[in-house]
Amino acid sequence: MNKRLFIFCLLLIAYISYTLGQSNLIDNKPITPAIAQNSQTLAPRTTDEQSVIDAYKKYNEAVVNISTRAERMDIFGPVASEGAGSGAIIDSEKGYVITNFHVLEGAEQVSVSLASGEVTEVKVIGADPDNDLALLQMLNPPKDLQAIPLGDSAALEVGQRVIAIGNPFGLERTLTTGIISSLGRSIRAESGRMIQQIIQTDASINPGNSGGPLLDAAGRMIGVNTAIISPTGQSAGIGFAIPVNQVKNAIPQLIRYGKVLRPRIGVMVADHRAGLLVLNVQDGSPAEKAGIKGARKVYRQGPFLRVIDDIANADFIVAVNDKKVNSKSEFLDALDTAQMQQQIKIKVRSGRTERELELAPVYE
Repeated sequence: MNKRLFIFCLLLIAYISYTLGQSNLIDNKPITPAIAQNSQTLAPRTTDEQSVIDAYKKYNEAVVNISTRAERMDIFGPVASEGAGSGAIIDSEKGYVITNFHVLEGAEQVSVSLASGEVTEVKVIGADPDNDLALLQMLNPPKDLQAIPLGDSAALEVGQRVIAIGNPFGLERTLTTGIISSLGRSIRAESGRMIQQIIQTDASINPGNSGGPLLDAAGRMIGVNTAIISPTGQSAGIGFAIPVNQVKNAIPQLIRYGKVLRPRIGVMVADHRAGLLVLNVQDGSPAEKAGIKGARKVYRQGPFLRVIDDIANADFIVAVNDKKVNSKSEFLDALDTAQMQQQIKIKVRSGRTERELELAPVYE
């Protein structure tokens, strides 16, 4: 009886093995494991994805890591402080690198790290604190540098795809993508001046991204990443970039003068409910020679000076070169656009009377 049971079990096992083997065949073909199928079938890249990949491959090595060093004194003696940011190579032959002024501010030593890992010393060619820009030059630039071409920020549109490359938290040549969220924003530079026509983007920008390039889908630089709005100090999807057209306007002057020359007419102005009030006119200035009148009068009474504001007889600035201005920031912006002009037209109003004046500004 036990022998029959043993033989029956053997036959049953053989039958089950045969049945399972047949279930693994479909049309006499073995089933291919799922892992093998996935490794041989890749989803095609979209055009948008491929453009981002191509731009990064072509220009990521043109982004450098900027390191700064300075010493300050405390009660225990000198203490070294270090900083970091990003920059973009814009001229491969001369080794020019554009970045933010605030990345370099106060630095005693500046160096850049290239994609190859090479660290090279640089010198500061010029700085424009009012637009938070600075131009560096490598002292001994390698011959195989890659530069980023400059685009046209005047042709940008809200919703356009953008690419940011930088070194957030020291993570070199990190890529983030997004869109242009808005155009024509204004932010205040550390110098106190308003920077106009700022690009707003939702591409992730973090500490260390400052000075790095904002690119369009073709890889052309359209801005220099400069600031974020964030309650935590990290990316909250609201980043700002200085438009590249301001960079292009600044570079020749930074190279020639070490700064951006701006026209000065010798007035101190203030926003007033009645318009842009001329508070004070500098003695011997172009404004005084043209007959512009300020509200602030200074009188000496013995050893003391007395200041009186005579707004009723003061001038209000109405326009600069036929461009209406209603605030101090608009006035300064209008002057900036009049770079290197020999004569500037200023329209002023006193009471109900308007008059147009021509004056020769001082550039400094």
